[in-house]
Amino acid sequence: MPSPLDPAALAAPIVLAPMAGGPSTPALAAAVSDAGGLGTLAAGYRAPDALADDLARTRERTSRPIGVNLFAPPPPAVPATRIAAHAAAVAREASALGVAAGAPRHDDDGWNEKIALLERDPVAVVSVTFGLPAAEVLARLRAAGSAVWVTVTSAEEARAAAAAGADALIVQGAEAGGHQGGFVDEPGREPLGVLALLQLVRAAVEVPLIAAGGIATGAGLAAVLAAGAAAAQLGTAFLGCPEAGTWAGHRALLGGDRPTAFTRAFSGRRARGLETRFAREHEDTAAVAYPQIHHLTAPVRAAARAAGDAERVSLWAGQAHPLAASRPAAELVAVLTAEADAALQAAIGCRAATAVSDLR
Repeated sequence: MPSPLDPAALAAPIVLAPMAGGPSTPALAAAVSDAGGLGTLAAGYRAPDALADDLARTRERTSRPIGVNLFAPPPPAVPATRIAAHAAAVAREASALGVAAGAPRHDDDGWNEKIALLERDPVAVVSVTFGLPAAEVLARLRAAGSAVWVTVTSAEEARAAAAAGADALIVQGAEAGGHQGGFVDEPGREPLGVLALLQLVRAAVEVPLIAAGGIATGAGLAAVLAAGAAAAQLGTAFLGCPEAGTWAGHRALLGGDRPTAFTRAFSGRRARGLETRFAREHEDTAAVAYPQIHHLTAPVRAAARAAGDAERVSLWAGQAHPLAASRPAAELVAVLTAEADAALQAAIGCRAATAVSDLR
């Protein structure tokens, strides 16, 4: 049985973000853990058997603590009439690629089966995105030996997660790439940046915090640590690593000047990615309907990747993607940690010098 992990105990205060849909690999998770951070496997979109295989392959590569991220069950399905216009638009895109659009089905991503798997084969950390599981589920995972970390995007969500027994909170700001991982996806609700959110959550709860969103340099890591985070969760920064399963067309656009934007056009849930023609043209018809729209667009995304068409693919990336570098994951962890240490020491020294000068 693993020991529950306190993020403050990490040798390197870096958590690998769970990047479902391809970038998350056993090799990437193992490399981050071996470097002193926490490597996280993305269980999202993975069948339970595939997740079990990912766990086994990761453990073949590292004996250090690892984590698994789960998608909490979504709200009830929306009526088909709410997504009819988007379905028609996606069908036209699919036809242009020579495939059929997917069925906009509703499912829970194998939630119960994955919980049972992680009870039988526990990991150091189980993190949860898209909602707050029942306190009984958190208790089961903790009884198996796992710490449970819950993703939050507001102080209200943070209070609820802490009250339910979460061991730590992943505080996700608007800068983050991929899906916003809070409990609800409300149109018109303006997401907060990570530093503002981190301060609000820190004032609301007394559990360890992991900051997420737009952190791509040692200075950025130092900033969230100084603001009270025990560690930072980074995803986009690792997309260029050779261990990541990032699609080649996605890699080619990272580090460039293409802007990012929020869209629901690919999945029915707000997510940040590189701007694409598909998102620009179809955002207006996309309802809040996850995972129905995710399944609807899946064949389009797969066919576009096969054809090398980046304009019809969800290219999830955070706002700091121009700073993403292509280097081995262990090297990236070491560089970011050293840079953060130097930045914090410089800030302390600068502040001390100012204080002394004020006394003269």
